[in-house]
Amino acid sequence: GNVAQHAAEKVTDLGGKVVTMSDSNGWIHDPEGINEDKLNYIMHLKNQKRGRIADYVNQYPKAQYHKTDPSQSYNPLWSVPADVAMPCATQNELNDTDAEHLVKNDIIAVGEGANMPSTIKATHVFLKNGVLFSPGKASNAGGVACSGLEMSQNSLRLSWTREEVDSRLHDIMKAIHKNAYDTAAEYGLKNNYVAGANIAGFLKVAKAMDMQGHV
Repeated sequence: GNVAQHAAEKVTDLGGKVVTMSDSNGWIHDPEGINEDKLNYIMHLKNQKRGRIADYVNQYPKAQYHKTDPSQSYNPLWSVPADVAMPCATQNELNDTDAEHLVKNDIIAVGEGANMPSTIKATHVFLKNGVLFSPGKASNAGGVACSGLEMSQNSLRLSWTREEVDSRLHDIMKAIHKNAYDTAAEYGLKNNYVAGANIAGFLKVAKAMDMQGHV
């Protein structure tokens, strides 16, 4: 999807190696990494040709394609060893069995790129095992943040370059991370980004309501 494509683009830009991507029909595993050229092929395939990710292996035969099996109670994609997992598709796409597979393969961090793609049981598995888990309300806030930047440009009658928008978005996401991290630590829950994001979000709304006389 759109979020996954651009998440992969950012990971690649920052020097990471993306090894899996998927669509509703199945997923690919490319141990050599999905570099910029390969990602451009995927973007053209999905956005222009409206093709399926299965076509990737025709272009890059060293990769493997795995068709989705609805009868399975877990998604084998999450069994591929990696340092970071980024579920970016739909709600509840990553369950507790998937989470256990990720933990078994020593996953370091999970960043949600959709609205609640991890089930609550999966979230508990991550937190119990010390995985750095960023809930969608924090790590998936970039879309809303960009909408805010667009509103600012419209109000100021300005047109920012892609680089300037990306720079401002980078600062916003750093601030979200710091707020969640610091709040969790303040309440004795260091490295628990779920608690940090929830508490920080609640406090922001509560303080706004109090200042407006609604509490």
